[in-house]
Amino acid sequence: MKMNRITEHYFTRLLLFFIIIAAGGLSAHSGELEYTFHKNVMIPMRDGVKLAANLFIPNEEAAFPVILMRSPYGKSDENFSLGKEYASNGYAVVIQDCRGKGDSEGVWDPFRYDVEDGYDTQQWVGLQPWCDGNIGTSGGSYVGWTQWASAPEGSPYLRAMIPIVPFAHAYNVMYAGGAYQLSLSMGWGALVSGVPIDAQSIKWDDVFSKIPLNKWDQQFGHEIFYLRDWIKHYTNDDYWKKRGIDERFDEITIPILNIGGWYDIFSKATLEQIARVRKESKNFEARRNQFCILGPWGHGANQTKVGEIDFGEAAKIEWGKIQRQWYDYWLKKKNTGVEDWPAFYLFIMGENQWRGEQEWPLARTVFTNYYLHSDGGANTRNGSGLLTIDLPETEETPDTYVYDPENPVPTHGGNNLIGATIGPYDQQKIEERDDVLVFTSDALEKPVEVTGPVKLMLYAASTAKDTDFTGKLVDVHPDGKAYNVCEGIIRARYRDSFTDLSLIEPGKVYRYEIDLWVTSNLFKAGHRIRLEVSSSNFPRFDRNPNSGKEFGTDEELFKATQTIFHDKNYPSHLALPIIPR
Repeated sequence: MKMNRITEHYFTRLLLFFIIIAAGGLSAHSGELEYTFHKNVMIPMRDGVKLAANLFIPNEEAAFPVILMRSPYGKSDENFSLGKEYASNGYAVVIQDCRGKGDSEGVWDPFRYDVEDGYDTQQWVGLQPWCDGNIGTSGGSYVGWTQWASAPEGSPYLRAMIPIVPFAHAYNVMYAGGAYQLSLSMGWGALVSGVPIDAQSIKWDDVFSKIPLNKWDQQFGHEIFYLRDWIKHYTNDDYWKKRGIDERFDEITIPILNIGGWYDIFSKATLEQIARVRKESKNFEARRNQFCILGPWGHGANQTKVGEIDFGEAAKIEWGKIQRQWYDYWLKKKNTGVEDWPAFYLFIMGENQWRGEQEWPLARTVFTNYYLHSDGGANTRNGSGLLTIDLPETEETPDTYVYDPENPVPTHGGNNLIGATIGPYDQQKIEERDDVLVFTSDALEKPVEVTGPVKLMLYAASTAKDTDFTGKLVDVHPDGKAYNVCEGIIRARYRDSFTDLSLIEPGKVYRYEIDLWVTSNLFKAGHRIRLEVSSSNFPRFDRNPNSGKEFGTDEELFKATQTIFHDKNYPSHLALPIIPR
């Protein structure tokens, strides 16, 4: 499927972005070896489909370790910086178009064939005379997924990986807390579809507002089959099991270095994948050799300023140097010091310093409950909402607000990619809305470090049969500016399971556990810890129509009145992973 020129131009820039991620800021230093560039080498898959790859092979009568990338964004050409750098330093480089993309044969169906195609490609590469039997994989975002996808298959040639801003299970990309990650899923999914879309002038707010979602693609005049499949399969069913490795972390036997950012769309996955292999792998050496770097970045950006906060020069790391050390150690058996790295290298925002840790969550974590309080008037940041470590002892008046999906709370910063701002942004304007409850602590007398997974336990009722509840952790500075730290959502029908769904009874109080994902942030002395509670975060998440109908079929939106309880019988609270200092 061919792209029109406007979309192709957009993806030329997008490809350059992901090449920068993949190359990791390689130094301009080049080695002494000359190499030959081979264009569109067709590699056969098990079903007869052939996938195109570009090769950089050193001009020596010898075999070399191989750096492999599998990408849906194009494979560049002979000027590809990673290819030139590594080939001149004694590596062969293979960059391949995913099935149905670029010059490869087959049908583009995101996530579906990467498990098998990745393994088949590794097997082919490993048998070539220019390969010494050692393959390392590289790349970011979807190219990080293609690495994780094939890892459990166990190619004997695959020795090490560096996935940057990766994920390992497509369902968790599409659905968070049961809510559809609309801007990411539909925005990215449409742009990589091959359908002619004017990516430069598109008005994302209008595009994302189209319903019903099961026919969302009609606005482009084309049917995009996989977008409809993603809406149809709104539970974690067999469709998604073929598009993820969520149940196969125990089969991974190779060293992996994950690199990601606290404000990345895959921040939680980046950490949890490494933690799971360290815990679940059947291979002792693999459990020991899993590493993760998490910086204060968005989707792959190695920068100092993200959103409205400048984290300083300390936020930058030498990606190229780190990757060379990794590959030289695992593929060339050079002593580069990798064995001394901490398992988790984390950037502590607020303090703006890096720190090494050996596990996730941190063993010394003190999970501390911060309870919601008010006299029933927590609406807006000027309301009576309080956040304290004291359990409610009285029958506090609950808070109410009206959630209107025709006027949702807008996404303002956070873990986004397309159609919304990325990173920390001042939330004061958002907190002026009457449909946002705001609970704030007193000014801190001493710093409080929050590093780990953040949860919100909410006791709530609704007038709807199905609805959403959101939570957002915020760092309030002494000047009043309130920067988002992490956030999450729960769709009511998913409150107990992501496979067996059940609607709610209007007016009945339910307990909701809302995953606010992960962070590492130092709330400095004089700052305040704040929690926002609402029912929408659009367009990061789709709007719940409040109807209780089958997902994706709604053509109308309905208001719902939400009631949030916080008393001795229903102690709603924020569970923060506090790190003692």
